[in-house]
Amino acid sequence: MNAMKRLMKFVVFEEDGAYVARCLDVEVASEGDTEEEAVANLREALELYFDDHASDLTALPARAYQFGEVMVHA
Repeated sequence: MNAMKRLMKFVVFEEDGAYVARCLDVEVASEGDTEEEAVANLREALELYFDDHASDLTALPARAYQFGEVMVHA
C-alpha cells in the first residue's frame, strides 16, 4: 500500500520553558526542548494519529490561512 502524503501547517511557540508545535489542520500538538525537537515530535504524533485516522487525511479540506494580530482590551 502506498503511503499518502500531505503538507500540514503548524505553529511553534514557547510556553512554560518548552516549545509547543501545534498542527493547524487537525487537533494534534507536541512539545520539545527546542523548536526543532517540537516539530520532529509533532511529525511523529501526526503519523501516529493518521495510522488510526487514515481516511481523515484524504477528507481534510484544503485550507488557506491568513495570519494577523488583533488588539484586545480586557
